[in-house]
Amino acid sequence: LDMLFGIKPEWFSNELLAKSMVIIVNTWLGYPYMMILCIGLLKSIPDDLYEASGIDGASPAQNLFHITIPMIIKPLIPLLIASFAFNFNNLVLVALLTDGAPDMLHATTPAGATDILVSYTFRIAFGSYGQDYGLASAIATVIFLMVGFIAWINLKATRRLQ
Repeated sequence: LDMLFGIKPEWFSNELLAKSMVIIVNTWLGYPYMMILCIGLLKSIPDDLYEASGIDGASPAQNLFHITIPMIIKPLIPLLIASFAFNFNNLVLVALLTDGAPDMLHATTPAGATDILVSYTFRIAFGSYGQDYGLASAIATVIFLMVGFIAWINLKATRRLQ
């Protein structure tokens, strides 16, 4: 950016910019996956439904709310929950972009402003601040329970929609 536009954002020292960078990159990485899913789901809706609704005099808004959304929501909900669970544990993104930086001042443990639970656990267990395996394993247990709860919600949502 400095060579192209002459600006030097404080990606690694400003908490807001660092968090924004992580969110932008994560969205950029996940958007094609969601786009392909949604395009495939939209293509799977039979054209006969739209033709019949057109004959009945339905508006585009009525088509959206009474045909399109009900037809794509059932297969999309489990995929959205699984995508959330994946992003919840996406250590690689934070580790490669910011390594959790900028560090939070006056924290009793090595926490960074862009850390997620998994990267925070990794810093505690294997970081340069020391190795607190007890705390890291306790946090890993909490992460396991949270992901298990998300998986349970996913199974309930999938069964409810069938």
